[in-house]
Formats: sequence, structure tokens, C-alpha cells
Amino acid sequence: MRDRFGKWALSWPPLLYLVLFFLIPSLIMLVAAFRQPGDYGGLAPLFTIEDGQRVWQLTLDNFHRLVEEPLYIELFIKSAGYALTTTVVCLLMAYPLAWLIARSGKKYRDLLLLLVILPFWSNFLIRIYAWMIILGPQSAFTKALNLVLTTLGFEPVRLLFTSFAVIVGLVYVHLPFMVLPLYANLEKHDMALLDAAQDLGANAWQRFWRVTWPLSLPGVFAGSALVFIPALGMFAIPDILGGTESIMIGNLIKQQILDTRDWPFGSVLSIMLTGGVLLIAVLGAVVARKGKARG
Repeated sequence: MRDRFGKWALSWPPLLYLVLFFLIPSLIMLVAAFRQPGDYGGLAPLFTIEDGQRVWQLTLDNFHRLVEEPLYIELFIKSAGYALTTTVVCLLMAYPLAWLIARSGKKYRDLLLLLVILPFWSNFLIRIYAWMIILGPQSAFTKALNLVLTTLGFEPVRLLFTSFAVIVGLVYVHLPFMVLPLYANLEKHDMALLDAAQDLGANAWQRFWRVTWPLSLPGVFAGSALVFIPALGMFAIPDILGGTESIMIGNLIKQQILDTRDWPFGSVLSIMLTGGVLLIAVLGAVVARKGKARG
């Protein structure tokens, strides 16, 4: 009886949290997607009374609009490209850093982990606005870069309000989410396996590719999910660093909900984004399970 109560006590709080803050809002959004926009924004009445009969005001026009205008699908693909690029760059940068932390001594390991999570101690928007200063046309970094480019015979470049600035911001924000799962995985590796591979004649690359990389795949999958999923729906970074040329699907959803106040179409876009994220998560889980079974 006590064990059963303990299981319920542990499982109910997160379950209740998911129901209140994910399931119920998702159902509200799903219903709103089939409704009509109000005359002054928001949602039109769910039903009207005509000749004493209740007439439901439901429509599929919002879904037709999504399918008929390729701009929205192209924007979703563009957002997925940004998220995928961010994930790959984060993986390339985080893997050697996580390996370094995992193989450092206890004293230096704690310090390095502290440095990784240190950006979380400051406000998100302050950190993004700091990148506006760094990438601005009058910043020392931009001037130095353009000086080098012009010296080499190239045209000067603009860094702020470009796709490059968006990728830099996304990588900067999400890099710790890749480092921490990789570190948690790499720290548990048995170094005796690498010694055994070396004794069998494997060089450094072969030891990494045949031993370290397969064992680290769970950390790679976890970190990739933690980076790709939030990066796909990000709207603050493209809005601040990317300008109008680098908007993502999250910016369009924010525009439809807050600016245009077309809540039904904003709900359709949100459903598309949520469905895409869930599909990617399921595919990632299947791939990770197959990789684990092969291992």
C-alpha cells in the first residue's frame, strides 16, 4: 500500500502539470483552429441562433488557407533548416567541450560545468541584445572583420539582421543544452574499453569511431532533441537579430496571435508546429531505440 501511494505521489504531479499546461491548451488550440475569426479579432461566437435553431460556426477555411498558400509551408521548412543547422553546429562545438569536461579532474570539472551553465544566470533578452551590440555595424568585431575582408580584396559584410546572426544567437542560447547531456554520457564511459582498443591496434580515430561515438549516441540524441525542438519554435532571436528577412514559424504565429489577432489561423500554425515537433520526437525515439538495440 505504501509503495503504491509512493508511485502515485511521484507520478501525479508531473501528469497533472502536463494535463493543465499542455493537454488542455492544446485542445483549446485545436478547437480554435476550426472556428472563425471575430470581427475585431479573436474568435467569433461558437454558434449563433437562426430561426430558433443553433447554428455552429465551424469551418475548415483556416486549414485550406494553410494548404493553398505555399508561403507557410516554405516558412516551416526554413525554420526546420535553421533548427537543423543550429543542432549540427551545437553538436560540433559541444562534443569536444563535453569530452574535455568529462576527462578533466574533479576540481576543474566543476569549474568548467559552472562556466557552461553560467549564462543561465542572466536574463535571456539581455544576452540576445548583447549580441546586437557585438554584431552591430559599429562594433569592434564587425569593423575588424570588414577590415580583414577589404584587405584581402573582398566586400565588407553586414552581420546584424542576417541569417548568420540568427544562427549565432540560436547556437549561443542552446549550446549548454547540448553540452550537458553529452557530458552526462561521456563521463560514464569506461576508459578500459579505449585501452583495450588501443592494445588491439586501433588508432585514435578508430577508437573514437568504434568505441566512443557509439556509446555516446544516447547523449547525442538527447542533446539534439533539447536543441532542435526549442530552436524550431523560437521567435525572440529571429525577431531581434534577424529582422524581417529571417523570420521563422514562431514569428508568424506570434504575429497572427498578437498583431493580426487572427486566432484561428494562428492556432492552425501552432498545430502544424506542434505536430511537426511530435513527429520529429517520435522519429528520434525510434532511431535511438534501434541504435541502442544494435549496440
